[in-house]
Amino acid sequence: MAHPLMNSPESRDVAYHLHGYTNAKKHLSAGPMVIERGEGVEVIDNAGNRYIEAMAGLWSVAVGFSEKRLVQAATRQMEKLPFYHTFSHKSHGPLIDLAEKLVTMAPAPMSKAFFTNSGSEANDTAMKIIWYRANALGQPQKKKIIARDRAYHGVTIASASLTGLANNHRSFDLPIANVLRTGSPHYWREALPGESEEAFADRRAKELEDLILAEGPDTVAAFFGEPVMGAGGVIVPPRTYWEKIQQVLRKYDVLLVADEVITGFGRTGNMFGCQTYGIEPDMIVLSKALSSSYLPISALLANDKVLEPVIEESDRIGTFGHGFTGGGHPVAAAVALESIAVIEERGLVSHAAAMGERLLAGLNGLREHPLVGEVRGVGLIAAVELLTDKLSRRALPAPGQLGGLVNAELQAAGVISRNMGDAIAFCPPLIITEAEIDTVLARFRQALDRSLHQIPEAA
Repeated sequence: MAHPLMNSPESRDVAYHLHGYTNAKKHLSAGPMVIERGEGVEVIDNAGNRYIEAMAGLWSVAVGFSEKRLVQAATRQMEKLPFYHTFSHKSHGPLIDLAEKLVTMAPAPMSKAFFTNSGSEANDTAMKIIWYRANALGQPQKKKIIARDRAYHGVTIASASLTGLANNHRSFDLPIANVLRTGSPHYWREALPGESEEAFADRRAKELEDLILAEGPDTVAAFFGEPVMGAGGVIVPPRTYWEKIQQVLRKYDVLLVADEVITGFGRTGNMFGCQTYGIEPDMIVLSKALSSSYLPISALLANDKVLEPVIEESDRIGTFGHGFTGGGHPVAAAVALESIAVIEERGLVSHAAAMGERLLAGLNGLREHPLVGEVRGVGLIAAVELLTDKLSRRALPAPGQLGGLVNAELQAAGVISRNMGDAIAFCPPLIITEAEIDTVLARFRQALDRSLHQIPEAA
């Protein structure tokens, strides 16, 4: 007779499922946490344990789990038109409504929306359109794209090349050619001794300009940037950074693509991160909170400067030869419209700003803890950089070891977060309450204390 555990969800997951962002060998022995349901800001595993989801899933469940309005929107649309595509002049109501909504609410003038299924696909599409446009303009040499160290723009071959994290490149033969790299805006970690935030921003802008000049301005097409870096560690740009970066891009006619996959729809205390930092992009990438991740959907918005040559080129060729079967799926589009409506009608953007102030105040109150280095954040997204030596700003010998320890203790205390190296991120659903923020903070302090007791004094 087979052991009952051999047919458990955990054992079957180990047997049949290859996980993303997971040590595949370790998973064979560690197995998964199996989440069965979600309610508000909490998820519940198959053993009945409840956790505050302090990462909103993957930076994304803006309106919380099991919001009935989104479920009902999906059900209504599923019953009416469960699928249709947008190829060869076809369309449908939810997608038309969503395209109009996104273009008219965008933080900078946009012309049209193109729909994909993930942020990775949307950034991949942006790269293809940039190259297509260059050819349309008779500038076949203007194809190079600049992204930043610690950026995260996705995991397709093209978007992973934009991503500036080593483990997204190692053993994948990435990045591809014509993707250039410039420095990250992490002032705390990368500023020179005595360098002010403004001087650091000046230096980063000068480095960008030097890179463009070294490569040749006539070869550089675009710059991709997140208003606030997410997966790279919640890197909040220093004062004047975006103003100075944009001055350089305009000077050399380099397109700006704002990756708002994490920052869009209220996360920074404004509807868009571009509004928080005065960014005026040529293209905007949206996903995650667009549908609160209830269904996969993403959008690429582009302005007339980008699209007019593209439209003309499609006429010359006879078609715009790009698209996805599920791009702009009617059920996902209906859910996205409802997610945006909930955010707007319930005032979740201003609520996120208020809850973010409380979260940041609480995290700043932990600055004297022996394991806390930098506290950073804006709106309702934050991170705490961990260390064991405040003078040298070093953690444990292995990168990510301290972050992994604290993250495990935090999960044991009933809060799901994510460590990016030795930084612990906080990005809860926008609906989180003051009491729930306080619970997260109390459990985080508990996790820090428990981790401290496990670290040898020599560390």
